[in-house]
Amino acid sequence: MEYKEEKRICQNCKQTFVIEPEDFKFYEKIKVPPPTWCSECRQQRRYAWRNERTLYRRNCDLCGKSTVTIYSPNKNLKVYCLKCWWGDNWDPNIFGRDFDFSRTFFEQYHELQKNVPRMALLSKNAINSDYTNHSGDNKNTYLSFCCFETEDVLYSTWVMKSRNSLDCSYIYDSGEKIYECINSRKIYHCQNSFLLESCIDCFYCYDCHGCNNCFLSSNLRNKNYVFKNQQYSRDGYFSKIKKYNLSSYMVRKALEKEFLSLIENNSIHRYIISERNINCTGNLLFNSKNSKNCFDSEFLEDTKNIYASLKLKSSMDLYHVGWGAELSYENHGCRSPYNSSFCHLCYDNRDITYCDSCQNCQDLFGCISIKKGEYMILNKKYNKEEYFQLKEKIIEHMKHTGEYGEFFPPSIAPVCYNETQGAYYMPMTREEVLVRGWLWEDKVPGIFGKETIQPERLPDIIEEVKDNIFSEILKCLDCGKNYNIVPNELVFYRTEKIPLPHLCPSCRYKKRFNLQLPRKLWHRKCMKEGCENEFETSYAPNRPEIVYCEKCYQQEVY
Repeated sequence: MEYKEEKRICQNCKQTFVIEPEDFKFYEKIKVPPPTWCSECRQQRRYAWRNERTLYRRNCDLCGKSTVTIYSPNKNLKVYCLKCWWGDNWDPNIFGRDFDFSRTFFEQYHELQKNVPRMALLSKNAINSDYTNHSGDNKNTYLSFCCFETEDVLYSTWVMKSRNSLDCSYIYDSGEKIYECINSRKIYHCQNSFLLESCIDCFYCYDCHGCNNCFLSSNLRNKNYVFKNQQYSRDGYFSKIKKYNLSSYMVRKALEKEFLSLIENNSIHRYIISERNINCTGNLLFNSKNSKNCFDSEFLEDTKNIYASLKLKSSMDLYHVGWGAELSYENHGCRSPYNSSFCHLCYDNRDITYCDSCQNCQDLFGCISIKKGEYMILNKKYNKEEYFQLKEKIIEHMKHTGEYGEFFPPSIAPVCYNETQGAYYMPMTREEVLVRGWLWEDKVPGIFGKETIQPERLPDIIEEVKDNIFSEILKCLDCGKNYNIVPNELVFYRTEKIPLPHLCPSCRYKKRFNLQLPRKLWHRKCMKEGCENEFETSYAPNRPEIVYCEKCYQQEVY
């Protein structure tokens, strides 16, 4: 069958979007109807299901012990600690039920959600890393999210194969002794830097590759001893550095301001970050082929509309999915799904649809918290023939109700919008969320007004900080929330000569988040005088940065 490009109206934002011929072929291959929401609204719907970093304490509904979880105590859900959820003292099959064709699928699924126990967190192989989520194989990692194979990492997000680091975001691999670094890989002893690769001892640097001992500089390649983009001898460089007391909070604040000005006003910005890709569009995309509109991802092939994902092919509309995913569509937080659609937090499955928190399964439809199951619908077991017959009948029913082919609605999410990544990437007010029929949490965690020391009374230099800081309650300069300093954190500050932070961990994350570009593209022209090249970029037209096309960027930087 020959397909043609079609323009449709998004049923959420009412804007026009395009379904291309290759999209239709993919939908036909996995046997789903075309979407009724545009790609951006579909991604927002997945954001609305991802509570990545809002943590609570509540008692496990099986053993009764207090546990860390992403589900607030006032939510009408059953939540098990990880030990209980993985244990043999309960059976998810007992919650199985028949499908009622007089009612909608999502209505019945929502009822099942309230009865089947959920994992408190998504975390595997954690050693002394209780305060992690969407993470695995970590040791001594604290208040960090989407981290894998890390050790001694604190207050960080999306950090891979790294150790002894604090307040970092998107370290793709091999970071060590790093602080406040973003979108970097293979770096050692670097601080307050952005877009580094294979660098050592670089402080306040932007877009530098293969550099050692550089300070407050940008757009460098294979340089040593560069201070404010000026080349110095080794001795000359260190004499310049010695003039800055990096142990001082006031000195660091001034440097941060100068660094942000360097990025915004005095650096050349490549229109996209795209490395080792063939026929791809998006940003912060690496080692990929034939992938369109993909962001913060690596090792993709034949994909479209992919966000923060790794190692997948022949898939569309995914968010935090990877490790061998194939024929995957409209999934969130899934590992190694094959021929899987409309699933949430499912690991190592094949041929599953509309499932949540299922592990090591195949041939499931509408199931929750199943482990090593097959041929099940709404947690009820069937023989193989019965399963496929009933599945097709339910799909036809869902097509008539307008449900099939769409991800779970935010109105039945187990978390609230202001707890999720949607609050960062596509923020809305409480009123805007509720008018859509989506969910809002009024009792988000946070303690206010209990501070024992005011921000202005914190020591300016780290050398003046005493061990009694552990017993103090600090106050965030931005949001006013109380926070504290933990022992491993203070050891890091003292070792690396870093002053105490004056912001809480959440505001520090938000500050790093705001330095990153949106996950969308705009059409622009190269800003180099005389160049007429046009491109798609994540730099919006009203931004102040100097943005160059690939050719002009290469001429200037390399």
